[in-house]
Amino acid sequence: MADPRSSRRSQLLHPQALVALGLILVAVWALRHTLSSTTLLIFVVVVPSIMLHEVAHGVAALAFGDDTAKRAGRLTLNPLRHVDPIGTLVLPGVLALSGLGAFGYAKPVPINPSRMRSPRNHSLLTSLAGPATNLALAGISIIVLRFARPAGTALHVYDAYTYIGINSLDIADRVLFLLGFLNVSLAVFNLIPLPPLDGSAVVERLLPAAAWPAWSTLRQYAMPILLVVVLWNPHGFLGHIFGPAGQAWADLLKA
Repeated sequence: MADPRSSRRSQLLHPQALVALGLILVAVWALRHTLSSTTLLIFVVVVPSIMLHEVAHGVAALAFGDDTAKRAGRLTLNPLRHVDPIGTLVLPGVLALSGLGAFGYAKPVPINPSRMRSPRNHSLLTSLAGPATNLALAGISIIVLRFARPAGTALHVYDAYTYIGINSLDIADRVLFLLGFLNVSLAVFNLIPLPPLDGSAVVERLLPAAAWPAWSTLRQYAMPILLVVVLWNPHGFLGHIFGPAGQAWADLLKA
């Protein structure tokens, strides 16, 4: 006979239950804080950016001979296939509402380096495909602001970011600003050489085989530690990453 307590625990841990809980937490937070249109736009921009980041990993892996992500149905723009209740909805929402920056993650795309033609080299390039996609999205935002919007828009957006605040911009310019700003921030953050971030692939590529067991042990505990650091934000940790990254992107607008 099944234990009813075990059944209840399974229901509580179901992804839909976690999504509902996450949305409730975000809603409660929103009721206690001013939910501006810019906060909503941050959430709208960062979630698909995170998903495209993950799809890029799968596309790169496929190009190198690993069709694991394709067979799992993850080479799709359907957001439901990529959503991680906590990483894609709750965490970005809470960070956007609290003004701590833009961080989140989707369900990792399954990758099998052993199926690649050159496992160590191609797994590194597959990891870097995610941040490269974020930088490409940022590049698109700059191109649109410079050439598709009215003359002088890019400089106007820079001035607003530096001196006035992006709330002074219209919706289209705010979306383009956030598309660049958030994707540069995501790229830079993911390039930090610590697991489970993509930058750790560089370390793994350079590590001697004798160090792999210790590195694997570190990976087991890395995500909880990273989440604690992000939410705790000691000594303005996120500001030291997102601030310079965002300013570097904004400076490109006036270049």
